[in-house]
Amino acid sequence: MTMKMRRLGASGPQVSALGLGCMGMSDFYAGHDEASALATLDAALDAGVTLFDTADAYGPHSNEALLGRWLRGKRERVFLATKFGLVRDPADPHARGINGRPEYVRQAVDGSLRRLGVETIDLYYQHRIDPQVPVEETVGALAELVAAGKVRYLGLSEVSAATLERACTVHPITAVQSEYSLWTRDPEDGVLAACARLGVGFVPYSPLGRGFLTGAIRSPEDFAADDYRRTSPRFQGENFARNLALVEQVRALAEHKGVTAAQLALAWVLAQGEYIVPIFGTTRPANLRANLAALDVELTTAELAAIEAVFPRDAAAGARYPQAMMTLVNA
Repeated sequence: MTMKMRRLGASGPQVSALGLGCMGMSDFYAGHDEASALATLDAALDAGVTLFDTADAYGPHSNEALLGRWLRGKRERVFLATKFGLVRDPADPHARGINGRPEYVRQAVDGSLRRLGVETIDLYYQHRIDPQVPVEETVGALAELVAAGKVRYLGLSEVSAATLERACTVHPITAVQSEYSLWTRDPEDGVLAACARLGVGFVPYSPLGRGFLTGAIRSPEDFAADDYRRTSPRFQGENFARNLALVEQVRALAEHKGVTAAQLALAWVLAQGEYIVPIFGTTRPANLRANLAALDVELTTAELAAIEAVFPRDAAAGARYPQAMMTLVNA
């Protein structure tokens, strides 16, 4: 398979049309296996994936370190994205903080560069907006990193259309990263339109609904005790049962088309716009290759309508994060 490419934004870089999110290799989900993670990273690169996504908060810090070890000798083939601003303490990984102060921006980038073992980060996102710091101040500090050669392109994560507009007055924003999938349609409330209007790429994370849209998760008991999805409202109680019924309908459509549920879900996200570059997560080479096959799935207008009919917007039961985390999205 020849990898299909898409451009991030009107004048941004070309990257693989599907990217690899690396968070689950080190954090939040159970069963971390470095050998499997490294094999998956190699398989992605061999398949033509160029966009690899991490963050200093994943681990915290250990996911960047993993990518740094893997990157040796491969840097020129990788478009590397990482994030700052969601602050976690290795001594207490359950604690969360938000920091968008200019002095912290400068401190955070140096830490990421060191752990990744690179001189320049290709795409540097503000992971969450700091409600105490105007976005113009944070983006101003980020622009200084571009001028210094530490960062090539700037991104924002989980921002509202209004915040994106303000940020773009300070420095061009290349990409917005937010959760987007069949069961999370928040960006349709103006963010996708703003990205298209402003020439900003859109990078959906969790396009497979944290694995739920694959159809492989049948019960909350499928999660290990330390899997964070046990704390997510969508994976609990009656919400789980209602969402599973929706996934069953998607799986039926996928079977009728002769593809997997995951491939159908990814193809749906890809069909929402040429400026959209989803990143999915996996730690297994076989799953990676199966997901990449979604690039060859063409959905007709009738098929898109059928998907919408069985899984309309706002159909998912439950919030996508616990309440404390929901206050930090669409900011």
